[in-house]
Amino acid sequence: MTLDFGQRDLRGTELHSAVEEHFRRLHEPAFGRPSAAADPDARPDGAAIAFTGTVFTELAGHGAGRVCLARDGTVTILTEGPGEQRYPRFAPDGSLLAYLSDAGQAGDFQLRIRDLAADTDTAPETVPGTIEYLQFAPDGRHILLGVAGHGADMSGGEGSGTTAREADGLPDWMPVADAGPTEDAWRSAWVVDVATGQARQVSAEGTNVWEAAWAGPGALLAVTSPDPGEGAWYTAKLYRIDLASGAAELLYTPGQQLGWPAAAPSGDRWAFVTATCSDRWIVAGDLHVASAASPGGVVVDTAGVDVTWIQWLDEQRLGYFGLRGLTTVAGIYDHATGKAQETWSATQTCGDRYPQGRFLADGSAAVVLHGYTRYPELAFVRDGGTTTVASLRHPGGDYLSSVAGTVEAVRWQAPDGQEIEGLLCVPDRPGPHPLIVHVHGGPVWAYRDRWSMGYVYTPLMVSRGYAVLHPNPRGSGGRGQDFARAVLGDMGGADTYDYLSGIDAMVERGIADPARIGVTGGSYGGFMSAWLITQDQRFAAGVPMAPSTNWYSQHHTSNIPHFDALFLADDPRGRSGRFLDRSPLMFADQVTTPTLQTTGALDRCTPPGQAVEFHNALRERGVESALAIYPGEGHGVRNFPALIDQCTRIVGWFERFMPA
Repeated sequence: MTLDFGQRDLRGTELHSAVEEHFRRLHEPAFGRPSAAADPDARPDGAAIAFTGTVFTELAGHGAGRVCLARDGTVTILTEGPGEQRYPRFAPDGSLLAYLSDAGQAGDFQLRIRDLAADTDTAPETVPGTIEYLQFAPDGRHILLGVAGHGADMSGGEGSGTTAREADGLPDWMPVADAGPTEDAWRSAWVVDVATGQARQVSAEGTNVWEAAWAGPGALLAVTSPDPGEGAWYTAKLYRIDLASGAAELLYTPGQQLGWPAAAPSGDRWAFVTATCSDRWIVAGDLHVASAASPGGVVVDTAGVDVTWIQWLDEQRLGYFGLRGLTTVAGIYDHATGKAQETWSATQTCGDRYPQGRFLADGSAAVVLHGYTRYPELAFVRDGGTTTVASLRHPGGDYLSSVAGTVEAVRWQAPDGQEIEGLLCVPDRPGPHPLIVHVHGGPVWAYRDRWSMGYVYTPLMVSRGYAVLHPNPRGSGGRGQDFARAVLGDMGGADTYDYLSGIDAMVERGIADPARIGVTGGSYGGFMSAWLITQDQRFAAGVPMAPSTNWYSQHHTSNIPHFDALFLADDPRGRSGRFLDRSPLMFADQVTTPTLQTTGALDRCTPPGQAVEFHNALRERGVESALAIYPGEGHGVRNFPALIDQCTRIVGWFERFMPA
């Protein structure tokens, strides 16, 4: 089935129709009902879980967010359009449910508060920006808001770009202008009085608040920087902000990145996580518990778990989620004993980018539970087991399970003896199979047993006869900070052989056909997909997505220049070094692999010029190369129907050069 990859419109092709039918069979049975879930929060009595449900009514966009309630085996949609609603949080007494809505202007999320007994909503005072998160004060009288100005950067995990409103009313001919951060580029902390609805900014001008949490009734714990640019997050510090005066007291300067600030109800002790991180909001590392006497705190022994979420249950107990290898773990740290005890662990997982949940006072936690063969459900994890409140499964999920094959954990030895692990998805037929190596982003992130492996590509390719290997090489989360830091200063170094040795292992075990090996991935996975085909000619096809291919131009056109300087551990002003010798573009003359690249025109993390440079270099050298730039997409293609087009091109590319 041959496509013309230089053609813009593929909708009349047989393959496009087949891919579109695949997504229709998956999504249409759930039209009008929640088919995915995020942001769970347990009602304080444990009788229900509120969450953000994704509702499709057609294959367009990314689905609408709706606040939903799961209880007694059923799911109820609590909110409707216009706009979207998300991030529900119960008041401490369970009488109110606060959430965010962009009904007034697309992308401009503001606070709404629902009285659950009266079934009425109120709209507190509007804040100047879009609200990213909220948290009730321990007494329930105030709500903390994390507010991003309408020109603030979004992280790569959020799709890149900015939080700017969709339309500013200006003529199309006007230029995009930039002279440094504008007033609407900052993030700030606000507090709303629940009784009056009045809102006030509590963080000082000139302070960018990336994350904040209550630290007693009169203060906040905040991760801040003096600059609003996305790159400034990598050097952010921990502060205590006094609500009465606005004064900020420096508590901790980390040697790496930090996230997930949380304080006990009194504010007398607090906790946070430090880690080597690639992206904001994707933090997995060491758990610190601190107090005024020890602001940097002590590192809690979590028995090898990289902590990915924390929440105080009371003055003494701190709940956490995390990752140990391929296992998702929940536990509780008791300050009185100084010990952490695991309450649940499983090979299947919860949460989105990393494991997360919301704890109750009894130590149980509300989660979105899922696995490659387990459709997402709202559940409680407690006492080593799970209790399902309501499943979102529908006939579309049954269809996907019927074609997505199976998943298994695999391990192999890298050339230097380091054990590498990953997850292998294979079709229900004998091998050897054509094998696609799917490189994850980051580099500090990790695959785990998730529904669809977290990507639409994996089950689609398995359904068409491909095995897909998801490696967690050095640099991945879940293996401790030494393992994560192993990629610092060595991107495209030792981790290159983690992937290549994984391919060798799959060939030796009879899983993979050595003549039909492909590679793909997005973001760091896009870089590595481009890099691997410059270092090894075994690949029959490559599909880098949202790649970095030239670290010099990446540094000077990206909104996260601190990232490449940090992870390359080099100076971009040099005329040699890792900015040069780890750029795929510089080795384009070694490529023989047919290469398709996809990228978003609005991507500020890995700008589309990165794919254009590599594409032109390959074409100049006579290598078969194709490029697709999606005008409405950022860091990754996320919206229908562009996603159908992208998947059509990916499937068509692999089927042309390494058919199943």
